[in-house]
Amino acid sequence: MDQQRAASDGYYEVFWPRSPRQFKTGKLAPRLDTLAGKTVAQFWDFVFSGDKVFAALEESLKARYPGVRFISWREFGNTHGQNEREILAGLPQRLKELGVDAAISGMGC
Repeated sequence: MDQQRAASDGYYEVFWPRSPRQFKTGKLAPRLDTLAGKTVAQFWDFVFSGDKVFAALEESLKARYPGVRFISWREFGNTHGQNEREILAGLPQRLKELGVDAAISGMGC
């Protein structure tokens, strides 16, 4: 051990544990100016207490943004469960059908 320490002279090689990026990020969707009069979808992975959190968010956002409308997480199902692939694959079309302007995805811990 002492020979190793002496040979290193305080210098150690290290490696960055992350791999290079595999894809480039795209442009982000433009932000909404307001949620007033908008339709907001809720997605939940059925972990933690999303039912309680979404109820509190709805109450708070309705008080702040007149006419905001919510489409409950119940409409979409578990976004991190047995049918996750099917649910996520169908989301773009479903959101279009429902006229969704924004989404909140939660929870996890």
